[in-house]
Amino acid sequence: MTQTALAPQLHQRRLTTWAALAFVLASFFPVTAPAQTVGSTGNTTKVRISTSMGDIDAELYADKAPKTVANFLQYVNDKHYDGTIFHRVIAGFMVQGGGYDAQYKEKKTRAPVPHEGRQSLAAGLKNTTGTLAMARTNDPQSATAQFFINVVDNAFLDPTPIPDGDPVAKFQYQGRVYENVARAQLLGAPQLYGYTVFGKVTSGMDVVQKIRTTPTGAGGPFPADVPRTPVLIQSITLLK
Repeated sequence: MTQTALAPQLHQRRLTTWAALAFVLASFFPVTAPAQTVGSTGNTTKVRISTSMGDIDAELYADKAPKTVANFLQYVNDKHYDGTIFHRVIAGFMVQGGGYDAQYKEKKTRAPVPHEGRQSLAAGLKNTTGTLAMARTNDPQSATAQFFINVVDNAFLDPTPIPDGDPVAKFQYQGRVYENVARAQLLGAPQLYGYTVFGKVTSGMDVVQKIRTTPTGAGGPFPADVPRTPVLIQSITLLK
């Protein structure tokens, strides 16, 4: 199954359906993650994403999303990304790659990595411009190798914070207020998981912008959003 960073219109459709089922709840409940300066401290690893349009350097935050970073680096070490493409480019959203070769053949992957979205959010990582996050299917626990780079601030991709308490006394979502909701029900609701951020571009956002604005159309098995001129990920390597 193709992994996606959920497009805005699809995201809204899923949320509407979920709200209709009265699982839970348009403002977040007033609970905020601790403020931190991303990448200012802690354990970071630097990588270079060499593409046919230029190099993109990024730092990965193993102290904030340890399993996600370890998973990504294993694919790097295995040279999984070499020769893959950015197969999904939406100028007002994100650029996504790492799963298909230049002939649109999906590459084999290992088992999915556990979702760490809430952990990384609590550590200060959000889906802001220039951040790297894991792509997945509608199943929050399905991320493997595909990743995306946010080209705008995509707050709607962030995990929804769950207030303390069990049951949760009050929870607001999509304009509805829910009271005395079992904590496990909220923690298990797929629509609240969001997407795990694990890194940020430190150099080469001009290259990301070139990818973002490349003309797109149908390609391979995809009906839209595929660069008409393939954007190749030549390699991803560790930087000393």
